[in-house]
This record gives sequence, C-alpha cells and structure tokens, in this order.
Amino acid sequence: MATGNLVKTLQNIMRQDPGVNGDAQRIEQMVWLFFLKVYDAQEEDWECEDDDFQSIIPEPLRWRNWAHAKNEKGQEIKDALTGDALLSFINNRLFPVLKGNNVGNESNGDYIRGIQVNSRTPRGKAVVQEVFLEVNNYMKNGTLLRQMINAVDEIDFTDTQDAHLFGDIYEGILKDLQGAGRAGEFYTPRAVTDFIIDRLHPLLGEVVGDFAMGTGGFLVSALKYLKEQLDRSGNADDVELFQNSVIGQEWKPFPYLLAVTNLLLHGIKHPNLRHMDSLGVPMTNYNHEGKVNVIAMNPPYGGSTEASVKNNFKAEYRSSETADLFMVLIMQRLAAGGRAGIVVPDGFLFGTDGAKLAIKRRVLTEFNLHTIVRLPGSVFAPYTSIATNILFFDNERAEGAPEGYATKETWFYRLDMPEGYKHFNKTRPMQLAHFQSVLDWWDNRTEIVGEDGNEKSRCIGVEDLMAMDCNFDQCKYPKEEEEVLRPNELLAQYHSRREEMEKVIDKMLEEIQMELGLNAKE
Repeated sequence: MATGNLVKTLQNIMRQDPGVNGDAQRIEQMVWLFFLKVYDAQEEDWECEDDDFQSIIPEPLRWRNWAHAKNEKGQEIKDALTGDALLSFINNRLFPVLKGNNVGNESNGDYIRGIQVNSRTPRGKAVVQEVFLEVNNYMKNGTLLRQMINAVDEIDFTDTQDAHLFGDIYEGILKDLQGAGRAGEFYTPRAVTDFIIDRLHPLLGEVVGDFAMGTGGFLVSALKYLKEQLDRSGNADDVELFQNSVIGQEWKPFPYLLAVTNLLLHGIKHPNLRHMDSLGVPMTNYNHEGKVNVIAMNPPYGGSTEASVKNNFKAEYRSSETADLFMVLIMQRLAAGGRAGIVVPDGFLFGTDGAKLAIKRRVLTEFNLHTIVRLPGSVFAPYTSIATNILFFDNERAEGAPEGYATKETWFYRLDMPEGYKHFNKTRPMQLAHFQSVLDWWDNRTEIVGEDGNEKSRCIGVEDLMAMDCNFDQCKYPKEEEEVLRPNELLAQYHSRREEMEKVIDKMLEEIQMELGLNAKE
C-alpha cells in the first residue's frame, strides 16, 4: 500500500466498526498502533547497537511477534491472530501488560508479568508504560482491527524514504486534530512553531523546553532547526548533543502519546518527555536546577486551576488563569542568558488584576522583554478565535536598561493578514511565509504608522510601560466598522446564511445516517 493512502485507508476501516465514534477516537486508535510499530523499529536499532539489549515489552507482546500477517518471504502466516482471538489478545493481554498489570496463570504457563518502571528505567523504555496507562482500544470488530494492523505493518520505518514520508503523514494527522473537538488544543500551527524557533536560534549543546508540549510541535521544530546544524558539523560528538537537545512535559495522556511518537519519528531514541502536570511542582524546586536555555511554548489559556496548584506559587502570582501561572513557571525555569518565545492571549496583555500586573512587572524588571508580535485572530482557527500574541524575552539585562530593570525598551509589531486573505482556516492555514514582514523588520526595526493612522510597529521604553500599569496592548488591530445594510439587503443576507447553514446541517445528518447504516450492517 502507498504510504500516502494509509490514513484514508485506516479511517475507512474504522468507520465500519461500531466501537469507534468520532475523529478523536479514530486518531487515538491509529496512533497507539503507530507507536508500537515505530517503537519496534526503534528497538531494531538498539539491538544493532547493543548485543545485550533487552526489550521492556515481554517477548510475546512485541509487535514483531504478534502483528505480522506475512513472513519475510511475503507468505501468509496461517495462525496470525484475527477476529475474536485478536480482540481478546489486545484487550486482555497486550494492554494490561503494557499498563503494568500481570496476566495469565503461572500454573498453565500463560503467565506474563506486567512491565515495571522505576527511577532507573531508561526513558526510552519507561515511555511504553506511560503512553499506555490511559490509552484505549475502541474497536470491537477483530477482523477490522486485523485489517488496520496489516495496513500499518506495511510501513517500513527502517527505510529512510518510508519513514520520511510517514513523518509528513503524521504531521497531517496532528493538524487534523484541530477539527477533532477538544483534541485540537494540542496542536499549534507549524508556521507559528517554526517562526518562534527561528527567532530563538537554539544551538547544539543547548536544551529547548516546552512544559505544556501537547503533541510536541515546538520540540519538533527545534529538532529540525538543530538537525541542520548537526548535518553541517559532521562531528560525532554533536550527535549526542542532538539526542539530548529537547525536554517536554504534558499532563494529558493522549497528546503525550502523540508527542512521544512524534519524537521517535524525528530520530530521538530516548525522548526526555514526562507525563505530568508542570504546574503541580513547587516553583522553589527550580531555584537551582531544572533550568533550560530555550523555552518555546503555547501554554493552555482560558482554563482554571485548583487551589492546591496555586499554592506552588508565591501569593502575588496566584492567578486562576493557567496562562498566567505558566508565565511564572517559564520565568522560573529559564536559565541565565536563556531565550523564550511564548504565545499568550490578549487578556494577558491588557489585564491589570493583581497577579497579571505582578507577573508583567517581573518580566520587565528581571528579564529583557524585547519584542511582542501581535497575531491575527484566526491563526488558531477553527480551534479558537481568541486573539493571541508572541512574547520574546531573554534572561539577561539589556544594555542601557534603567536601574532596577532588565528591559530597556519593548518593540510591538502587528502582523496583519496577508493580501488576499480575510481569515485563516483549515484549507488555507497560516504559512511561514506569512511571517516574512516580521522577519524583514526584525533586524532593522522602525516605527510604522499605517495610512489609516493606526500604529503597526512601536517602541516603548520600560519606564513608560510601567507608568501605563504594564499595558502591553499596543499596536492593536483596527476595529472593523459594522456595515449597516438596508432592510432588503439584510433580508437577502439572512436567507443566504440560512441556506449555507442548512447545507452544513444536511451534510452532518447524511454522515450520521451513513455511519448508523454501516453500524447496522455489523
């Protein structure tokens, strides 16, 4: 099967299964299969490097020992698991053991010990249990599940071309998360992650961190940036630097699984990722350790935290908004001389409540907040229409900064929609090329005022910002004037929009009926 058709094939198979409902479940079902296949290929490399290598996965449960339906000669394996036997194996043996539970009976020889993880377990092995702790097998038809496994098994991850092509497909899967309900919160458009990493210029030997990594988009952008340096250096010692160049944390199990698989696909043998709540650790833990050179993040915003989590922060920073708390975490974990590029919502810029004000004052007094880029409102569509911005700051004192401050001045730049675009969407997403105007301006900064009199770029001294109560809401987008229509025009517009909505509803009903019809045939 052509690798490019793989996802479509898998989706069509799952649509026939009564246990899989919706895009989010389909994606999760695909990804745990991808993980086991990718991990098996990774173990082949480890076995070549170390004759004494032992898998953390019990031998009968390794992909190579149960998933293949054909042998190396392409001949059908007669006793390959399928149907109810395959379902029983997946649900009653594979998943329980990978989660750490013992199965079977020692007396009749079918006993398998659940995998065990402790502080000495290498990261490359510990991730197996971590990713399966809360992953589910949704499929109820073992024959259809066998068809899926066969399709995934055709990919040869030891083949460079196959692996590279699958990397592109995997990127598409992550992008599809935007349309899969709340799962979309784990995906930041690649144009945004690539732009931020490009402006932060990570170097081999530095560590890039993301403590709300979602599917690992920022980390992958960093790896691609560092891989170019690795290819140019040709130094064998730099390979180890590359392998240890990124760290990440994520507390939701599904995006954590996606991130681990993502890093394995991009050549990281032992992903230094943790399934944990980054805010659930006292900030004092990071006074002397746990610091990183570069932080690139799009922290979750709009959510709230428990009182117990807030207690990990100094009283002046205890906010009910997660984005605020992550800003404190980022400042706490940024090493001396380090750089950060952080996506924040508009609310952080103009908020004046006690915690927000204290956090922004700290950014100006202890860090060099040199640039704020305002982003168009539809960058994250259709997941959210909340307006966002990128804060760039360094953990060092700017030359010429007034006494008591690390920031001398902050530049604001408003990135407008590209010509010909009214807004970004799934079919016309933001591209890295759309940041070109920022890149052209970055090293030759000037204040810009548009023909309409609105500021597009402005520089404000730190003392003036403090006098404004740290109001970072500068170079705003001009408000569109509401068009007043005549009654007949308004009525025509109403009917047009109603027809469009009815078409959408009809399409949704058709899809629901189709799935119900398919399920009824099972």
